[in-house]
Amino acid sequence: MSADRSANLARRDLLRLGAFAGLGLGASPLMPSALAHAALGAASSARRADACILIWLDGGPSHLDTFDPKPEAPAEYRGEFGAIDTSLDGVRICEHLPRTAKMMDQVALIRTLTSAEGNHDRGSHHYMTGFRPSPALVYPSMGSVLARQRGVGDAGVPTYVTLGRTPQYGGAGYLDRKYDPYETAVGAARDVSTEGLSIERMERRRALRERVQAAQGGSGDSTLDSFYGQAFDLLTSPVARNAFDLSLEPEASRSRFGGTGLSDACLTARRLVEAGSRFVTVYNGGWDMHDDVFQRLTFGYPGPLPTLDLAYPALIADLAERGMLERTLVVLMGEFGRTPKINAKGGRDHWPRSSFCVMAGGGIRTGQALGRTDARGELPAERPVTPEELIATIYDRLGVQTSATYQTADGRRLQVLPDHVRPIGELL
Repeated sequence: MSADRSANLARRDLLRLGAFAGLGLGASPLMPSALAHAALGAASSARRADACILIWLDGGPSHLDTFDPKPEAPAEYRGEFGAIDTSLDGVRICEHLPRTAKMMDQVALIRTLTSAEGNHDRGSHHYMTGFRPSPALVYPSMGSVLARQRGVGDAGVPTYVTLGRTPQYGGAGYLDRKYDPYETAVGAARDVSTEGLSIERMERRRALRERVQAAQGGSGDSTLDSFYGQAFDLLTSPVARNAFDLSLEPEASRSRFGGTGLSDACLTARRLVEAGSRFVTVYNGGWDMHDDVFQRLTFGYPGPLPTLDLAYPALIADLAERGMLERTLVVLMGEFGRTPKINAKGGRDHWPRSSFCVMAGGGIRTGQALGRTDARGELPAERPVTPEELIATIYDRLGVQTSATYQTADGRRLQVLPDHVRPIGELL
């Protein structure tokens, strides 16, 4: 298990076990903190969107079997799925995404993302941070940068949340660990429950911890102290607790989303944004299919494609009906695409040279498909888009100050993104 994964699991368990076991008495000094902490005030006047929901298709989804089918290609490339028309003129997508096809005029489809990073960890680092990986440094993820600039969400709601698990390199990188996401399971109202423990009792425990710390000379871990303070706010905030509690959502709304794990995660993401979270990552794993790709994409309870086709259109429609879509950027992507040519096991392997991203809301110019891959989906034929450009676009929509600099552990000051990296102009 990675250090980032262990940190987030420990953080969640700390909240769950007796309202953080007396608010720190006996806690390890190595316990990492969580949640975004107040920092640089973002320039709200430059902000186009209040929040971002990132649906991360972990493992690398096949672009040919989702949003860039090649029905005219040879059979060993096009695969078993057909292509269907969409509400966006001239754009066809996989036949197993019929609900998504009906709302493609409400999104912007990038078909020509391209990178040189074909390993899961390296590809994730590139798309999570906007930087190619370095052996000397881990860069901060988009959510952590936003947490660094925005501070803590309203009413104790975490600024940066990951649902399900945190993708590789979805953490704070060289920033302080207090900018790591709050990671929780879907429907995890139990993680922020104070059942059996009154607010007054929790206040006494916090006061006792502060007295013990003062008796020890007042020296403490500022990151750990920040975590405890923010965790207390989370536990004592009815707004925060309710955001995680799907039982409070009307049954009609839950049914619309489909009732799958991904659907519940997308619904929770909307509730969190509504409550004040500013970056919510919905983790959806299982897209790394080196064998039997066509069966594995469609069969299951349900399979990944039918599951995505339930949750994603429901989220976009729900945000639009609530008047939230223009202020909420929704991003759908993974760490790379998959080989256009089917392998001997009936699967597709890693292929970073062509992949996709679907964007909606947040002031993005929708109703367009950007770029075109070649006849077999191997390489961009026109308008290639780099991970750096994509991250710059997300930052632009969220009003992130990319010229801001932050200090690494060895004293270097690094800019959020280099000055030469520009957003995707066609989307703005």
